[in-house]
Amino acid sequence: MSQLIVWHDGACPLCRREIALMRRLDRRGAIRFVDATLVADRSCPIDRADLLARFHACENGNLLSGAAAFAAMWRAIPLLRPLGLAARNPRMLHLLEKAYRAFLRVRPRLQRVAARMSRA
Repeated sequence: MSQLIVWHDGACPLCRREIALMRRLDRRGAIRFVDATLVADRSCPIDRADLLARFHACENGNLLSGAAAFAAMWRAIPLLRPLGLAARNPRMLHLLEKAYRAFLRVRPRLQRVAARMSRA
């Protein structure tokens, strides 16, 4: 299996918590986590603003975004692999993408809550 690359927003307290959990679950080291706020412009596969606006991953050379990127990450983690495999079904992926888009609408509020929690 090739290594999966996952870009995340290291400045986002919500993202930092989620990535910390995924790192703990990734006991095999199958995922290379890249803080998109720290990488040089030339190492970003797309515009940095776009990279930070949605979750992105690169699986087998294919750049994935949104629910597809989450599914790729889940497939790399044994505990979450069944969810990632289920997302290979187009209908399931479509539902996950709809849920992800709904999450993006409430994400700013959740980020504020996570920021307050990390200060406490």
